[in-house]
Amino acid sequence: MPLPHHSPPVMTRVGHGLAKFLGIKLQYRNPTGTDSVTRGESVFSVSTADTFVEEEPTVYDWINKITPTPRAILRWFYHLFPFVHWIGRYNLQWLYGDLVAGITVGAVVVPQSMAYAKLALLAPEYGLYSSFMGVLIYWFFATSKDITIGPVAVMSTITGNVVSKVQETHPEIEGHVVASALAVVAGAIIIFIGLVRCGWIVEFISLAAISAFMTGSALNISVGQVPSLMGITSFDNRESTYKVVINTLKHLGESKLDAAIGLTALAMLYLIRAGCSYAARKTPHRAKLMFFLATLRTAFVILLYTMISWLVNRNHRSKKENRFRILGNVPRGFQHAAVPSVNKTTVKTFASELPASVIVLLIEHIAIAKSFGRINNYSIDPSQEMVAIGVTNLLGPFLGAYPATGSFSRTAIKSKAGVRTPFAGVITAIVVLLAIYALPAVFFYIPNAGLSAVIIHAVGDLITPPNVVYQFWRISPLEVLIFFAGVIVTVFTNIENGIYTTIAISVAVLLFRVVKAKGRFLGRVKVHSMLGDRLVDDYGKPTTNGQYGSFGANNPEKASRDIFLPLCHDDGSNPEIAVESPYPGIFIYRFSEGFNYPNANHYLDSMVATIFKETRRTNANTYSKIG
Repeated sequence: MPLPHHSPPVMTRVGHGLAKFLGIKLQYRNPTGTDSVTRGESVFSVSTADTFVEEEPTVYDWINKITPTPRAILRWFYHLFPFVHWIGRYNLQWLYGDLVAGITVGAVVVPQSMAYAKLALLAPEYGLYSSFMGVLIYWFFATSKDITIGPVAVMSTITGNVVSKVQETHPEIEGHVVASALAVVAGAIIIFIGLVRCGWIVEFISLAAISAFMTGSALNISVGQVPSLMGITSFDNRESTYKVVINTLKHLGESKLDAAIGLTALAMLYLIRAGCSYAARKTPHRAKLMFFLATLRTAFVILLYTMISWLVNRNHRSKKENRFRILGNVPRGFQHAAVPSVNKTTVKTFASELPASVIVLLIEHIAIAKSFGRINNYSIDPSQEMVAIGVTNLLGPFLGAYPATGSFSRTAIKSKAGVRTPFAGVITAIVVLLAIYALPAVFFYIPNAGLSAVIIHAVGDLITPPNVVYQFWRISPLEVLIFFAGVIVTVFTNIENGIYTTIAISVAVLLFRVVKAKGRFLGRVKVHSMLGDRLVDDYGKPTTNGQYGSFGANNPEKASRDIFLPLCHDDGSNPEIAVESPYPGIFIYRFSEGFNYPNANHYLDSMVATIFKETRRTNANTYSKIG
């Protein structure tokens, strides 16, 4: 009895008819329409098992593959709040470590944040607000126990450049309004990147590019603080680095009493650190004590010079009567808490600076987090760290914060202080909160030159040591060119141009390496098992008495094995090893990069050229006539 014939659905027939009309070959993978032969058997053979036929992929399959399942969505939400992974195991020992680290970082972040607010052309209290919100919010979303989010020198400088640029064209817009709007917009962009789990984009920025950006920025910032350190105010210290150097030398004779404060404060910061390091080497049993003393040097120096300033200026409180410039009034509490003003006019004024701001927020934080993760034996999730940065910068401006990201110096202190979990940020937030409400009267007498010394001392550690540059040279001389290109552009123009230069060159080098990827033809080398200086015999036994266990003494076939090395030995393998061709007419090719459309022709040209060179036609008389 014949089986009933089922005609395809109407939509299928319509689709096939339309494809035929348009010339689309639906059966291009199977032009004859015959059944697939899948296991190498003859079409006339009787199969001994069910034949598996792999169906052609469809659009539905692709959509189904990329659509998250309910389980995947729940897992996404679970990983969105990493603190739930460890909060249930929190104990007193962890609390002790977090208390010590949190209080230590709090003592450092208070003076640093007020100093960095100066770089952003904002009042000092905005630095405190940024520090408070950064450490308070981060621990909810953190995958790194060491990172401390808050104001940093580079981002503060870029924020100051944005504020200065906006106020040139729109003087009616206050600086803190611009800074808050920048934080909100940049935070929204970063949180979007993090939520869609595209944290891998930071991998396109090479280590040489990051080092160049950090070194150039450190030089720019430290040189820009020298006029304030010396009490010189007759020129703009936010110009290009080389111009600031020239102008500083020209106006060096205008130095004021501020120079005595600034230079001695800077010298004391370095002397305390050097003295503690020397004492730690000489008395290893007191290394922990020396570390905490060195860590608190910033707070000690600021308190010392604040006391000196109070003694000198207590009867000269007005700005005109000050013997040297001091910080002045710092309001108690969160006086600038408000909904941030983000409108079209404000955003349009700093839109051109937005890419640089986002890049700095990302690469500085992710680079530091990865570095300390490797040091302390844990891994971070870059996408989740982006969520943490984004939320911090999105919510911070409601209390007056400006853009914040991970701080290298405070992260290093936190790590060495023995932090156990991200909860240490809450302890730091309490310290900052106490400073905001209890210490504004003390802040009044802080010398500006002392804060400049703190900035110069902090950014000095960001300069790449010569040994690291030498390592770049040993690995790839091209990386050194990228490094110096970024530093030179930063010194002679600005930080933003330096960032764009290093990233553009890094991407260009990456694309060149992908497009011009060089594969290798491999040959065969027989490797024999050895025991000491004796070969293993044909039966897998060493030729001398003793025990053997390299390839496997119980299996004669494992007494030797074949490996494959490049025929040209251009991978660093021993050129004295004779490499044999696998078999006449057989070629083994190893790709050095992925096989994709930018490098497909390059690979194929290389393979065809070599194969034509090494082979000939089977029948030399194929062409009976010339031409």
